[in-house]
Amino acid sequence: MVQLGQFPPARHVIAHISDTHLLGGGRRLYGTVDTDPPLVHALELLGRSNLPIEALVFTGDLADLAEPDAYARLKSIVEPAAEKIGAQIVWVMGNHDERPAYSKGLFDHESTEPQDRVEMIGGLRIISLDSTVPGHHHGDLLDTQLEWLRQVLAEPAADGTLLALHHPPLPSPVEIMAILELQGMHRLADVIRGTDVCGILAGHLHHAMSGMFAGIPVSVAAATCYTIDPSAPVGSLLGVDGAQSINLVHVYDDQILHSVVPVNETRAVSGFPDSVLERLAQLTHEERIAAFSNKRSTFNLAEVESSGAPEVEHTLE
Repeated sequence: MVQLGQFPPARHVIAHISDTHLLGGGRRLYGTVDTDPPLVHALELLGRSNLPIEALVFTGDLADLAEPDAYARLKSIVEPAAEKIGAQIVWVMGNHDERPAYSKGLFDHESTEPQDRVEMIGGLRIISLDSTVPGHHHGDLLDTQLEWLRQVLAEPAADGTLLALHHPPLPSPVEIMAILELQGMHRLADVIRGTDVCGILAGHLHHAMSGMFAGIPVSVAAATCYTIDPSAPVGSLLGVDGAQSINLVHVYDDQILHSVVPVNETRAVSGFPDSVLERLAQLTHEERIAAFSNKRSTFNLAEVESSGAPEVEHTLE
């Protein structure tokens, strides 16, 4: 692949998906939200993107009521898609999940212990950290979990580490959600600060958000089931059937990039086919600037037709 800009291709590409909230028997959330189509559509988008996606990371609340049928249906949807994409699946516990049903349904080993795991994606380490508190919706971490994490991080991974947990170690812009935040965040900060953790992936809030924690970028993926509107009146909580999305995570040598991908049906209004990139790749850097960046190039002067983008043949002659 020709390097068109200043950065080489990402070392790793990960899809970050969160809060599927499937119900048993295909029932609808709140009697109206069909949770399956957005998830199916998200996986279809990833499949046809042809991106070199190495892992699908699901950051919790996989089943709304931890029903065995919901986990079985989740696997039936995700596993064939992951195989087609060629991606490994990384599951993470959420507060709506229950450890016995979660561990039995997804790992075929029933357990009441914290569901902490380490997955290696080539040289990239992904740590699935269980931030749930049995019987509650807020998050916390046991001293034993933090000590385990400290020991795992004592030896750096070749390409760094992504930490994936359900409760984001960030403040919430939705005031009432602060009650359900991760408790004792400073304890986690003490463990991961200065380690090879290059990014933190989380969910729980049902809207996309990003921030910094212990000097590490944090990315919160919105839900695929329904989302929470952070612009709702202060003090209120408003869930809506819209704005569902997933994230793409590009891990570079010295930085990490998070891109929000809407999973609702959309209508194409402009763009270029991949043949444009192939043609541009054959040009020198100066020729590409002239063909694609210059405001007077035919790319930018062409009249935009309602039916689509300018013809490629008219732009690279």
